[in-house]
Amino acid sequence: MRVVGRWAEVMLLVRRCWVPQLAGRRPRCSCQSPAGLGGSSGGKDSRGSRVREKPPWRVLFLGTDHFARETLRALHAARDNKEEKLIERLEVVTVPSLSPKGLPVKQYAIQSQLPVYEWPDVGSGEYDVGVVASFGRLLSEALILKFPYGILNVHPSCLPRWRGPAPIIHTVLHGDTVTGVTIMQVRPKRFDIGPILKQETIPVPPKSTSKELEAVLSKLGANMLISVLKSLPESLNNGRPQPAEGVTYAPKVSAGTNCVKWEEQTSEQVLRLHLAIGNIIPLQTLWLENTIKLLDLVEVNSSILADPKLTGQTVTPGSVVYHRQSQMLLVHCKDGWIGVRSVMLKKTLTATDFYNGYLHAWYQKNPHTHPSQCRFQTLRLPTKMHQKTKLLLCNSALSDLGSTLAQR
Repeated sequence: MRVVGRWAEVMLLVRRCWVPQLAGRRPRCSCQSPAGLGGSSGGKDSRGSRVREKPPWRVLFLGTDHFARETLRALHAARDNKEEKLIERLEVVTVPSLSPKGLPVKQYAIQSQLPVYEWPDVGSGEYDVGVVASFGRLLSEALILKFPYGILNVHPSCLPRWRGPAPIIHTVLHGDTVTGVTIMQVRPKRFDIGPILKQETIPVPPKSTSKELEAVLSKLGANMLISVLKSLPESLNNGRPQPAEGVTYAPKVSAGTNCVKWEEQTSEQVLRLHLAIGNIIPLQTLWLENTIKLLDLVEVNSSILADPKLTGQTVTPGSVVYHRQSQMLLVHCKDGWIGVRSVMLKKTLTATDFYNGYLHAWYQKNPHTHPSQCRFQTLRLPTKMHQKTKLLLCNSALSDLGSTLAQR
């Protein structure tokens, strides 16, 4: 009876430690260690198994996309490293996908012959710690408590900046010059609020796309996670709460966001938007009642802007000019010009092809019409169509989804 009573006390302590911060008090992380759980090295978890104080760990990984795949790859390599003996067992959970191939994490798990489950199935094995990366599902307290060391999250931002499912997209979209990765403990019911175990920052490379930045951060996050796992009890004990200041959110981005608002957005904002989501779903606009996708956007350099044709006159936002020397379409935004090298109108066209096949022909047919009548206009999706075709973009967006949409 004393053993049963002792275990009840232990579980009560564990549950208290998982309650989010209340009344300004910091949750104690020491209960995550075996000593905190069982009071001695002989402690046991909720299934009666002995809690391990040091590696090798039994790990359940939950993830979906390319960012998460890099973390899984690092865990897999650590499992196969027999000299270091960091991971003994590795199993995988992902979410269902419309793609027959499945998400990148599932593809890697199958290729590597790792046990893989589809959410909400998390298997029935015994694990020491869970790891989450780009999973996009709230985890219950009951699930978290199945792991003696809880669940760790590999998050691609410097928390508390950019909490939420699309931190990399918002980093690029808002022109951040510094970003990073945070390894944190998962708390139930809310995303990205748990204690920080490890955090590293890096400069954002100029003009990098979200895809390019994801590749850099995924490797950094994977290495950081392995470092935390090597000293897991100590890392948990040294966890620190997230600052109350500097909290920002990175919600999913709806499909309507890719409709360029020429009258409202500056050239820098349009370029950032392209860098942030263009590799997932191209920006689009309206030209003579035809929807055009803008595939390759670039900043216009000062030598082009000095062209007399572009200066000394009032230009309507959305106005399109073909610049022969640079072989680009120049489109006027709220404050200046942005370059477009290729578009899609029925098929992919270079700027030169679009000018020869469409712009030049229009000017020949309408020689006395003001050029502003041939401008790009903001595409405004009808409410019903917007709801029907709504696409939510986050870091776990499928790469094949982006290519499929670009071909439509």
